[in-house]
Amino acid sequence: MNKFISTPSYTKEILEKYGLRAKKGFGQNFLVDPVIVERCAQLGNVQDAVIEIGPGIGSLTEQLARYSKHVTAYEVDEDLIPVLGDTLSAYDNVEIILQDFLEIDLEAKVKELQKEYGSVSVCANLPYYITTPVLFKIFNQGKDIPYITVMVQKEVGDRFAAKPNDSQYGALSVEAQYLYDVKKLFNVPGRSFNPSPDVDSAIIQFKRKDDVDLSIDLEDFFNMVRALFKQRRKTIYNNLKDYVGDGEKAKDILARANVDVKQRAQELDVNQIKKIYEVLNER
Repeated sequence: MNKFISTPSYTKEILEKYGLRAKKGFGQNFLVDPVIVERCAQLGNVQDAVIEIGPGIGSLTEQLARYSKHVTAYEVDEDLIPVLGDTLSAYDNVEIILQDFLEIDLEAKVKELQKEYGSVSVCANLPYYITTPVLFKIFNQGKDIPYITVMVQKEVGDRFAAKPNDSQYGALSVEAQYLYDVKKLFNVPGRSFNPSPDVDSAIIQFKRKDDVDLSIDLEDFFNMVRALFKQRRKTIYNNLKDYVGDGEKAKDILARANVDVKQRAQELDVNQIKKIYEVLNER
């Protein structure tokens, strides 16, 4: 193949050939920067099997196919299935599935891919409107996925990667960093897409921690985390009091967790917040 799908002229040619326009309802923006697309695949730890969500016309899929043994791509727009069959015809290691990723049995799919190919990673350019639901599905069901590398809205990426006392640090930061080492790889300007969005994007990588305590109820823990950050201007004591419904109990929990009642949630790291949860749930 002389030129990659993500080359601006080739993307335009494909869109014109099939009479396609980006559908706002599906959050479609087609990547038109070959350097960024290839770099994303190179950094994604995709050497064995990789799962992609929202392949579009195949810009990233093509690069994933070049660097991995097998690509499984989930697409919800049925109009793009024949397009992908055409644009990716040179690659026999790509499986395109017309299905909503949010509805799949991810654990079963990962086991299937592991058996045949080895490790399984996720690498995708996520539509902005489903970024958080997709990531939390992987967080909850993807304990055997060591790497998630995704392109997201820059502001969202900053929140996932933020550290205590950063202005962007919040519940999303804690929830992600409890399970993963999170780092921002690089920013992607809006001009790298067709059509160009009004905001920039970022490539974020989540590396699953080896020592995650999965004995706790993640959903319950995350509910507490969100409660502690619910009113950012309030102290940790006031937010915890609202959550447990008892001021004296909240004071006692914080005292036993060695957290000052005057602190705010955004000052606490993941381990301190987990300690609050552990004390809260002591029997």
